[in-house]
Amino acid sequence: MLLAIDIGNSHIAVGLNDGESWVHHWRIHTEANRTSDEYASVIYALVHQQHIRLDEVQQAVLSSVVPELVSTLKRAVQSLFGISAFLIDSTIITGLAEGTVPQEIGSDLLANAAAAHAQFPQQDCMVIDFGTALTFTTVSAQGRILGVAIAPGVGSAVEALSTKTAQLPHIDIQMPRSVLGLTTVSAIQAGVVFGYTGLISSLIEQTEIETGLRLTVIATGGFSQVIAPNIPRIDHLKPWHTLDGLKLLYEMNLS
Repeated sequence: MLLAIDIGNSHIAVGLNDGESWVHHWRIHTEANRTSDEYASVIYALVHQQHIRLDEVQQAVLSSVVPELVSTLKRAVQSLFGISAFLIDSTIITGLAEGTVPQEIGSDLLANAAAAHAQFPQQDCMVIDFGTALTFTTVSAQGRILGVAIAPGVGSAVEALSTKTAQLPHIDIQMPRSVLGLTTVSAIQAGVVFGYTGLISSLIEQTEIETGLRLTVIATGGFSQVIAPNIPRIDHLKPWHTLDGLKLLYEMNLS
């Protein structure tokens, strides 16, 4: 099995792939102060719970936007499974057009772009990733990364409301019944969900106007399942799209 780990600022996505599909996947909280032993313990518990032997995991790939956790998670994988995790960065083989991969691009966005181009090779694509940051990565049918837009993520917006205001609580993001909230919770849900629906729809439209392309739009990430169903221009909801990209890049570089 292949173990894929995508380290984000708020959550770490972990998946196990048997060569055909993701047989198990999880999200765990990102904690910069955890040791490699602690992360190994968490991953072991997740794997053991599914009755998977450690020796069944023979490959590993790692992506991170938190530099200080790269060595920590690599040590956790090494100690737990006895294998070295392959690290995704902008210098590897991607299947994208040479010279079009920005040096500063995050490894998660690189995985998103590579997976989109591989899965929809004749189409111009945008991947919207609902993470700590809300990111829009656009890649042409020729495999050129055309650019990225970044906005505060849904969770980040809610966190800012609860920490920067005296009377607004932290809430769970759910689809509200109406844009007119009659309680504090429903009012925040209405503002965030419908507000982000408008933001996302506008960025898709503006990107298509600027590029002159009709985009195939893919939504992924933690909050995608709440927001994406409200946006008709989103064509595919793929919560684990980034893990697909990690698997693809691993196979391209180690085949």
